[in-house]
Amino acid sequence: MEPQQKSTVIITGASSGVGLAAAKALSQKGWHVVMACRDLPKTESVAQKLNIPRDSYTLLQLDLADLSNVRQFVKNFRATGKSLDAIVCNAAIYMPLLKQPLYSVDGYELSVATNHLGHFLLCNLMLEDLKNSGSADPRLVILGTVTHNPDELGGKIPPRPDLGNFEGFEAGFKAPITMINGKQFEPVKAYKDSKVCNVLTMRELHRRYHESTGITFSSLYPGCVADTPLFRNHYPLFQKIFPWFQKNITGGYVSQELSGERVAAVVADPEYKQSGAYWSWGNRQKKDGKSFVQKVSPQARDDEKAERMWDLSAKLVGLT
Repeated sequence: MEPQQKSTVIITGASSGVGLAAAKALSQKGWHVVMACRDLPKTESVAQKLNIPRDSYTLLQLDLADLSNVRQFVKNFRATGKSLDAIVCNAAIYMPLLKQPLYSVDGYELSVATNHLGHFLLCNLMLEDLKNSGSADPRLVILGTVTHNPDELGGKIPPRPDLGNFEGFEAGFKAPITMINGKQFEPVKAYKDSKVCNVLTMRELHRRYHESTGITFSSLYPGCVADTPLFRNHYPLFQKIFPWFQKNITGGYVSQELSGERVAAVVADPEYKQSGAYWSWGNRQKKDGKSFVQKVSPQARDDEKAERMWDLSAKLVGLT
C-alpha cells in the first residue's frame, strides 16, 4: 500500500513570527507546509534552524503586494500536484513611522495591498483548490488582531479603524488616494483598516461559500505576539518596551511558539470546525488558556459593509 499523503497547508508570511511558528507546529502535527514568502533563501535558513524536517515543507515565492505574482503563485502551487487542505492568510506589514505612503506594484497603498488585497485575490483564486481537494475538512484561516476592534482595550488606542463608505476604494485607490475611506494618509490606521477588511473577508467568504463548498472559514487572534517581526519598522525603544508592557501590565503577551500552536489548532483540530467564527483565548498568556468565539468589531460584523468591501476589492484585484 502507498503511504497516506500528508494534508497540505499554505501559510503566507511563513519566514518569521507567527507564520513560522505555525509552520513548525503544523509540521509536528504531520502536515506538509507550503511556506509562501518573498525571500526563499531566508525561509530555507530559518526552517532549518527550527529543525523542521525537510520533507515537511515546500518553498514557493509569493509577494502579496504584486497581484500578478499572486496569480503566478497559484499556478506554481498547482504545478506541484499537491492537493490543498488549508490556507492560512498570515502575512502582514505594519509601518507606523511612515511620513509618506508607499505603493504596491499595482499602485495601491502598500499595507492595504499586502495585508488585504493580495490575500483577497489569493483566497478567491484558491477556493476551487480547497473545494476539490478531496479533504473531508478543508479550512481557510485569516489572522486577526485586537486592534481591529474598538470594543477591546487594545483597539481603543487611536487612530481607530474607519472604512467609511469605502470612498477610497470606490475612487480606484490610486495615488493620491491612500486610505480606504479616501481621507488623509495615516499609516497606523491603514494597517488597522486592512485588518478589519481581513475579518470582513472571512465573514463574507463564509456567507457566500461555506454551505456550497463545505470549507470552514475562520479568523483568530492568538494574543499579542509583542516580539514578532511585525514591529520591526517601529522605534527601537518601542520594540524593547512593548513586550515588557504586554507581559507585565496588560497580561496580553503570547510567545511566537504558543501563537503558532494556536494557529495550528484552528487549522487542524476538530473543535475549531466552526465556519464564520473569530477565535480568541480567555487567558492569552497561558498555554492552557481556553479558546472561545469572540464578537468582532461593529464594522467587521456589518453585512452591508462586507458586501461592499467584497465588490470593490474584486474590482481592484481584477476579478470582475
